[in-house]
Amino acid sequence: MTVIKHLTKGLKLGVGVLALSGLCITAAFAKDDINIDYEKFTTDNGLTVIVHEDRKAPVVAVAVWYKVGSKDEPEGKSGFAHLFEHLMFNGSENYDDEWFGPLQEAGATGLNGTTNFDRTNYFQTVPTPALERILWMESDRMGHLLGAVTQDKLDEQRGVVQNEKRQGEDQPYGTLFNHVVEALFPSGHPYNHTVIGSMEDLNSASLDDVKGWFNQYYGPNNAILVLSGDINAAEAKPLVDKYFGDIEPGPALAKWQSWVPERKANTREIIQDKVPQTRIYRLWVSPENTSPTATDLFIA
Repeated sequence: MTVIKHLTKGLKLGVGVLALSGLCITAAFAKDDINIDYEKFTTDNGLTVIVHEDRKAPVVAVAVWYKVGSKDEPEGKSGFAHLFEHLMFNGSENYDDEWFGPLQEAGATGLNGTTNFDRTNYFQTVPTPALERILWMESDRMGHLLGAVTQDKLDEQRGVVQNEKRQGEDQPYGTLFNHVVEALFPSGHPYNHTVIGSMEDLNSASLDDVKGWFNQYYGPNNAILVLSGDINAAEAKPLVDKYFGDIEPGPALAKWQSWVPERKANTREIIQDKVPQTRIYRLWVSPENTSPTATDLFIA
């Protein structure tokens, strides 16, 4: 599973690398307006469903987006959102086995999950005949996960995540992002720690933490289901009701307010590491990606 280090719904982090020389060329092409047709509906238990019909191939891309990420981790539990993502691939109450096997047998591709500051998502593309299989599996881990989570599974995935952390940091410039988030976001800010978390906090994760996280954040009313491909909304509604309709909603959650730190002066930090090549980074905090000015930064 993948840890995403970009800020997609809240603040966005800009990173520039100064090279000895460089040239930026932009072409002034006329761009067509992007218009992706979709239908959107909400089930009785609060699940938001977005359907885009595209009959070019007999496949459906299925994604479930939970509105929870590392920003929601309490003090002393850094890395837990990503650790929980791993547990979602280790079986549920009615299918207590590893996630990928039956989907690969059905011809699914692009199976994975990612965690970032603001959200956790799970996705795969399946042949149309396998759509009900994946909807059943997604609904089972949304509504019936905890009975399949054991201490052995938690310990196993804790080790996997800690190994991912070692692999990410034990390479040139691998610890940079730890310094970046602490330098840009003040203590108490939800982005002040990395998504991967600390070894100490990962070691402290317990089964009670798993239960609390699932019950708090993994209800249908805190999720978005996206179906794109060989399906339309009329076909999707009965399937979504069939597989997700009996899942109880979770508690109502308050929406985070964007917190853009105010930096009144430039700061500089020099980091020593065992690397042969010096790097210079220029960093800044900018508004969220949905801001009208964010596009200017993306193309700058």
